[in-house]
Amino acid sequence: MSLLDKINSPADLKKLPRAKLPELAAEIRKSIVEVVSKNGGHLASSLGAVELTIAIHYVFDVPNDKLIWDVGHQSYAHKLLTGRRDRFHTLRKHGGLSGFTRMSESIYDSFSTGHSGTSISAGLGIACAKHLKNEPGKVIAVIGDGSMTAGLAFEGLNQAGDLHKDREIIVILNDNDMSISENVGALSSFLSRKFSATYLQRLRKEFGEFLKSLPKIGNDMYQFAKRSEESFKTFVTPGMLFEAYNFDYFGPIKGHKLDHLIDILNNIKNVKGPVLLHVTTKKGKGYKPAEDNPVYFHGVGCFEIDTGTSTELSVQSPPSYTEVFGKTMVELAGKDSKIVAVTAAMPEGTGLVKFSEMYPDQFYDVGIAEQHGVTFAAGMATGGFKPVVAVYSTFLQRAYDQIIHDVCLENLHVVFAIDRGGIVGEDGPTHHGLFDFSFLRSLPNMVVMAASDENELRKMLFTALNHHGPIALRYPRGKGIGVDITAPLETIPVGKGKILAKGDDILILAIGRTVNDALGAQKMLSEKGISATIVDSRFVKPIDNELIISLAEKISHIITVEENVLQGGFGSAVLECLNEAGMTGMDLTRIGIPDKFVEHGTQDFLRSKYGIDAHSIADTAIKILENAGKKTKTA
Repeated sequence: MSLLDKINSPADLKKLPRAKLPELAAEIRKSIVEVVSKNGGHLASSLGAVELTIAIHYVFDVPNDKLIWDVGHQSYAHKLLTGRRDRFHTLRKHGGLSGFTRMSESIYDSFSTGHSGTSISAGLGIACAKHLKNEPGKVIAVIGDGSMTAGLAFEGLNQAGDLHKDREIIVILNDNDMSISENVGALSSFLSRKFSATYLQRLRKEFGEFLKSLPKIGNDMYQFAKRSEESFKTFVTPGMLFEAYNFDYFGPIKGHKLDHLIDILNNIKNVKGPVLLHVTTKKGKGYKPAEDNPVYFHGVGCFEIDTGTSTELSVQSPPSYTEVFGKTMVELAGKDSKIVAVTAAMPEGTGLVKFSEMYPDQFYDVGIAEQHGVTFAAGMATGGFKPVVAVYSTFLQRAYDQIIHDVCLENLHVVFAIDRGGIVGEDGPTHHGLFDFSFLRSLPNMVVMAASDENELRKMLFTALNHHGPIALRYPRGKGIGVDITAPLETIPVGKGKILAKGDDILILAIGRTVNDALGAQKMLSEKGISATIVDSRFVKPIDNELIISLAEKISHIITVEENVLQGGFGSAVLECLNEAGMTGMDLTRIGIPDKFVEHGTQDFLRSKYGIDAHSIADTAIKILENAGKKTKTA
């Protein structure tokens, strides 16, 4: 029996002698690699945090001590050590373990996570709640993978340093020089300052001689700085930043040396008040392919363990929507120097790597700071530039106030390229992009459109860049459908949809990715003697009132289909259109996501479950017509 097989809780971990812990770390890494190679997941981040996870659970009394993992994608070892080993093979599978921490999944998960920068604020709130309840125990917030570039993290630090010493929170900065890609910004450079022992000694000597050359106050300062090497290092390491927030700073220390980690944690757990431990780790540690390519293995699909190569279909397939977006940006920027791209620490994820290489002066990576990114883009727009904010739908939510206040209010020309719109799959409820139609279409001056295929995406981006005012184009995760993308670019009329198929029995108004499923349903319906009109609506705002009303006057049974929540989405826009036209007696059925958060699972499974695939659309149409008394070939 392996060491890991004997551990069903942190209490079992504490029974192991320290000498066995490196062996346990190796077993944990092996288990993580084996499962992620089959299920996909966030590999490099979790591999880099194995020793840190073991040390935390070895020293602290979780769950009496509360442990929060920022983002939660580095928590796989934590799951293995907290009673979930037997279910670890279900990671990211429907009905299985989440790829992030979930309060509903385990008492050891003190906070549900998925977005970056939340751990310090949540941890401080938990610490204050413990104080008010006079409840003992520490709060440990582990933040890393670039999350310290998020403004929310510094808002948490600011308040934590201002509270009394009895609000005890330990922040562990897991510093691996990486977000998803390499870290950017002045803070990253500051945290990455590394000093050799020789250089530190020479610098300390020179600094001491400088202080002693000053009047008496200089000698006093020298004596203060001389008291310990840690005090001196505060002047020349990142400690000076965190000390300014009234945190006791320790580090940086090497995060893969278990004995040293455990000793340090044992010492700082008795320190009163806020503490920050700076730990340096290697992303992908222990699995060479992930060490060599931590960007690729940050979030990876299935792969061959021996080589790290993908085991997913390698046959020729259409490019992804992300790839088409990136290629079109490069094409358009070559003709228009006013086009600039803005991303929040995701040049790879948003398809902008080639753009950044070819047009470095027109590319801006703002770090994990979506709010800043949107307002930054608004500022560029005032200077006559055409900023394109490339962002996942789920992360755009973090900048909602900036979209309203800084972009829409003054009708500034900012383009929002919204990737991962709709169901994204195994990452689950924190990452599905199911709200953007609803939260964007309510905003004055905003235009919202969604691409039904790769070529429509190209046209919509071209249209957006030639528009004047806020405009958003949305596209899904995954491969395109294989249409030709070599035709010359052309603008499309804003607010105009197009009819793709004509029929008299039922009208299906689809938007974005669901258009192709609606066409699939149309073929199934035709086999049953049902003729359907299919519309690629293209726009959520403004919708094509003229087209919708003209078709509704001829076809009384209507279905709207969207990969978005039903509340306030595309179907709601169609209802409003018909109501304002006085057509209140129409038979309209809306297909979309109900009032709930969608769980994790494959995209195909979830689309089938929530009725937004071709078979489900056809079944809904058949039931509508059968209830209306129309017979089908199988009736």
